[in-house]
Amino acid sequence: MRPALSVILLTTLIGAGQGLFLALFTVQSYALVGLLPPVIGRGFYVQGGLLALVLLAAGLVASFFHLGRPERAWRSAAQWRTSWLSREVIVLPAFMASVALYTLVHGLGFTQPVMTLPQGLPIDLSVMIGAAGTVLAFALFVCTGMIYACLRFLAEWHTPLTPLNYTLLGGASGFMLAAALAALLAPALVGFLSGWAIILTLLAAAGRVAALWRNARLKPHSTMQSAIGVKHPAVVQKSQGFVGSSFNTREFFHGATAGRLHLAKPAFLLLAFAAPVLLALAGRGAPSTALLLAACAVQFGGLLIERWFFFAQARHPQNLYYQAVS
Repeated sequence: MRPALSVILLTTLIGAGQGLFLALFTVQSYALVGLLPPVIGRGFYVQGGLLALVLLAAGLVASFFHLGRPERAWRSAAQWRTSWLSREVIVLPAFMASVALYTLVHGLGFTQPVMTLPQGLPIDLSVMIGAAGTVLAFALFVCTGMIYACLRFLAEWHTPLTPLNYTLLGGASGFMLAAALAALLAPALVGFLSGWAIILTLLAAAGRVAALWRNARLKPHSTMQSAIGVKHPAVVQKSQGFVGSSFNTREFFHGATAGRLHLAKPAFLLLAFAAPVLLALAGRGAPSTALLLAACAVQFGGLLIERWFFFAQARHPQNLYYQAVS
């Protein structure tokens, strides 16, 4: 498939925004039950929430560049009963609204308890909104991943590993960003957040390697013979059948050389997983804001390559007919 930059940016940016929000609410939840000291001041939650909103909004804007008729984007929500894309279109703004409300509540200081659980835990508006936002964040991960996992004819994507990896990669990048933010605003949280960032990055690496291992062993269901309906064992294609390019030749093939595709795999394994873990390990002790910011930057660059490879690796069956050039 052809990796569209708009979709690459959409999925990586909103994933990081989701992960960052989950990191913020995880810190609040741990503090609520006494596993972490309470965060002093509102800056960490407010600035973290605003950064998550910026990432989500940037991803949403990027998505419009993938639309042929952006003014009709609202129609994409109409098929929510059957389309994972429609469900994503509905869940994304709902999640953004919950992040905005969560940030606003913290910014205005509306954190007085509105109820107390039987265990004596005080529940305020931010906790209630955060819990709803957490459900929406995971729902959005599932919707985004299932857009690709539900396509049976693209065997590289049609696996439960696809939504799982979207969740782990988004969580890893979000927690890594939260660790860097904590180094600036709440140093006491750096150890906790960077630890979870490292764990999630390692889990994401395991999930992605599992997907690579699986995809390397796939056997295509279609062949050149089945593509054109000829059973002869020695069918050789000499031409695409077109004088110029077409929608088929543009949209369903990445157009990169075999060497570039081969180099992308070790590049994203190094940049998205190995290097950020080493930088986070080095930066969590002091803590070092520079090293944690470097870990975020390197990881995001690696995720862009990973997402490019995710799309480029998918072999559309129609390419059996259209991609050979004489």
